[in-house]
Amino acid sequence: MTKSTQTASPNAARYGRLRMFNLIVGLIFVLQVAAMVKLNKAFDVPLVLSYLKGQPGSGVLPKAPTEIFTLNLGICVAIFLACAALDHLLVGTLIRGWYERQMESRANYARWIEYTFSSSLMVVLIVVVVGVRDLGAIIAIIAANSAMILFGLLMERKEVPGETDWSAFWFSSVVGLAPWLIVIFYITHASPPGFVYGILITQFLLFFSFALNMGLQYKQVGKWKDYIYGEYVYISLSIGAKTLLAWLIFANVIRPGA
Repeated sequence: MTKSTQTASPNAARYGRLRMFNLIVGLIFVLQVAAMVKLNKAFDVPLVLSYLKGQPGSGVLPKAPTEIFTLNLGICVAIFLACAALDHLLVGTLIRGWYERQMESRANYARWIEYTFSSSLMVVLIVVVVGVRDLGAIIAIIAANSAMILFGLLMERKEVPGETDWSAFWFSSVVGLAPWLIVIFYITHASPPGFVYGILITQFLLFFSFALNMGLQYKQVGKWKDYIYGEYVYISLSIGAKTLLAWLIFANVIRPGA
């Protein structure tokens, strides 16, 4: 059997449709990035650190927070969407063959690599909106979120749907709760505007719907027995969650009343 014959798998037509879906989603993200860059205005958030003053345990309060650098939220939102755009365009073009071979193996490492960056930035945007400004806390939040995503990659690398050790899944779910516990602590000690609660509730539900999708894939429930169906769900969740978060922040924080 020749290599060209091997490539013509029974799923070839489905992969063609999946490729088109990825390209369309990627281009939608590109258009949003362009709009964000064009409409962006200066909205900088300072990130700070509080340094020890005096001996540990002396009872002396830390020094006043020192500004380390600032984040331009508009640019961060644009980068967040650009990460997703790059992923979908690459799997539809330059790395299409690798992507489709992974589909045959019921895995998608490109998804988890992209999520490591875009999902971590998404969580940073959420916690910054509710008032987290400590750079140390934000670094820890990025680390926890990245660990959650990498546990997901580990599960796809090591496990087979229907014959699954769920350890990585549960480790991922527990670690992924850490940023949300920080968010809950902040909003229970503040009085944020209503749209912030809308962002948090919507994103929390969407955030953990990714885990639900993965769980249904590995439990082999209904349509999720088909890995490609689960891939479509991942892509749909991705564009829904990221688009909604980006424009909620842009409309309510970066350009309110503009």
